[in-house]
Amino acid sequence: DGDLFYLLMLILSPEEPSTIIQFTYTSNAQMYSLLKRTAAKCSHISQVYSIGRSTEGRDLLVIEFTDNPGQHELLEPEIKLVGNMHGNEVLGRQLLIYLAQYLCSEYILGNQRIQTLINTTRIHLLASMNPDGYELAAAEGHLFNGWISGRANAQNIDLNRNFPDLTSLFYRNRRSRHYRIDHIPIPDAYWFGKVAPETYAVMKWIRALPFVQSASLHGGELVISYPFDFSRDVHEEKMFSPTPDEQAFKQLARTYADAHATMSNNDTDRCGASFYRTRGIINGALWYSFAGGMSDFNYLHTNCLEITVELGCDKFPSEAELYPEWKRNKEALLSFMESVHRGIKGVVKDTDGNGIKGATISIRGIRKDVTTAEDGDYWRLLNPGTHIMTATAKGFSRVSKRVHLPHTMNKAGRVDFVLEKVGPVLHHPV
Repeated sequence: DGDLFYLLMLILSPEEPSTIIQFTYTSNAQMYSLLKRTAAKCSHISQVYSIGRSTEGRDLLVIEFTDNPGQHELLEPEIKLVGNMHGNEVLGRQLLIYLAQYLCSEYILGNQRIQTLINTTRIHLLASMNPDGYELAAAEGHLFNGWISGRANAQNIDLNRNFPDLTSLFYRNRRSRHYRIDHIPIPDAYWFGKVAPETYAVMKWIRALPFVQSASLHGGELVISYPFDFSRDVHEEKMFSPTPDEQAFKQLARTYADAHATMSNNDTDRCGASFYRTRGIINGALWYSFAGGMSDFNYLHTNCLEITVELGCDKFPSEAELYPEWKRNKEALLSFMESVHRGIKGVVKDTDGNGIKGATISIRGIRKDVTTAEDGDYWRLLNPGTHIMTATAKGFSRVSKRVHLPHTMNKAGRVDFVLEKVGPVLHHPV
């Protein structure tokens, strides 16, 4: 009887006969049908869309939740969660499938917290970035899955080493005052290498939407790691390599780790590593360094801050573990999504009231700027304190503001800018 309880969680309500989340593993075909059924059941707040196909032609299917599916709304932050980038790290994939069902059901059931989250945020869930690798790992199953079978894609490319290495460019140029160290373009040489279709699809997706924050779900450890993942000293395997946004990243990592049932415990008995001293979070390169990772790419090419969530020691837990793992991670996933409403957001406009696309918002003391989206809106994840912000755009005046973010803020502060057009300087003959 106990097993049945693990497999079925019934949410009963008078209008809805029942919503059943089955805590079992899901094949690729079952995953697609479940996500499509969920989006159909909640079509007023959800839709599915494909960002591309895997090497073997499987859909990279995203389910989105927001009060106006299919479009970006002014000032509404966008967040993404990506699972199963390594095909044999399967727990993240399952958690995102359960999360999609949970968000849909709870919204319909009138859960205030979930309604607020979905009405104020645009959430994108890519449950499986590597469906081909999953197929391989699932064929071996929980008991026989090696540490690496199915990790890579069908071309045997490790997707988390396949993104453009912008971190090396960052280190090379960070001392030069004229070189921008955010929104670094993809070097031409990158395209001469082997670019996996899965990597390409995700890069296009990241560039197409104004994501503010992101989590990539992995397995094999119990820790949150955050950029940089590539060490600033080529010869040092483990070296603390912070981004200019170290404080904001630490806060993001803490949000997940502290809301997780056991991640921040000082229990020494975890996967044999010693993250209990840092209460479950670590700078990626201090743990181990690698180039071409997805999180570093998000940070240096776009506005998006991405953390890596290592969900546990076992990459392929037994089916009986799925429900307990959902219980351990549910609050952490919700808190992480809610934390996108921190820091500052606003709109940059011209004097006629039109939004300015691609304007730059800089924060004194943090050498990393964010840029405005299509309609001139921006988001800047920042920790509490006093900040000097400056908005600039080509052909416009600069405007600076001093902003105080109190510790008690539970939503993003609103700071708008109006920039005046500056004409070319004309030199009249005297």
